[in-house]
Amino acid sequence: MPNLSVTSAEFQKGFGRFREAALREPVTITNHGRDSLVLMSAEEYRRLKRRERRVMGLDDFSEADIAAIAATEAPIDAAAFDDERN
Repeated sequence: MPNLSVTSAEFQKGFGRFREAALREPVTITNHGRDSLVLMSAEEYRRLKRRERRVMGLDDFSEADIAAIAATEAPIDAAAFDDERN
């Protein structure tokens, strides 16, 4: 189900109503027909922030880390996914 979408003008006129709606589902605010902002509850924002992951580059790994990764093997059950394509 797509979230609620309103123009910035509608949002300004009905802030209270859209603030209440954002407690239940994200509200997308558009500007000149394009998505501009998303209003969501603080609880949902915190949930998403907890899911953030740190991206590491190859330079962040030690040689021991790289050797350990190279020595790993996928579990036999993972072969079921060999035919999947992007």
